[in-house]
Amino acid sequence: MGIENFFGFFITAVFFTMTPGMDTVFVLNKSIGQGRKSGIYATFGINSGVLTHTLFAALGLSVIIANSEYALIIIKFSGAIYLIYLGFIKFRNREDFLPNETKITVTKRKKSDFWSGFLTNTLNPKVALFFLAFFPQFINPTQIENPLPFMVLGVTYASIGVLWYLLLTLFASAFSQKIKNNPRVGYWLNKLSGIVFIIIGIKIALA
Repeated sequence: MGIENFFGFFITAVFFTMTPGMDTVFVLNKSIGQGRKSGIYATFGINSGVLTHTLFAALGLSVIIANSEYALIIIKFSGAIYLIYLGFIKFRNREDFLPNETKITVTKRKKSDFWSGFLTNTLNPKVALFFLAFFPQFINPTQIENPLPFMVLGVTYASIGVLWYLLLTLFASAFSQKIKNNPRVGYWLNKLSGIVFIIIGIKIALA
């Protein structure tokens, strides 16, 4: 399928995925703050973003974006503004970290968790540039314009991400009930997570 040293790619992808970053912070925030289901939906949202970047790379759109200063600026600031917005919402939230919710509210929150994860990853230009630099190293030069090897590597990368973030979710969600029993802790976690998202957004904007 035009892929060289797939085992090397797999091992490297595992290490990259396990390295703490914005996606890790996002999943932990959802898992600890809102429980296991929120973490699971955030996990699938983030890795849907990975597949979107994979599709862009396979179709050559990532190359166009990387070579367009205006496109990079638009994506970068869109992502930064979105993260800062999420941070302010968290920071100003005076409600319980784990409120008692109706079935309708839970359904809306699941969709919100998924799309927040999706947008957080998709609007991060570093992910697109990372894929452009990382994937071609494991693709035969004669197949570099073939979308199939990009898709295979992308699906593999996303699958690793799903497994790792689900493990994080299961671990972190164990603290949810303890936070629910101590509203004061939830209040300060709201503040802390808001500050973290704002800092990450500012770092993306200044990068």
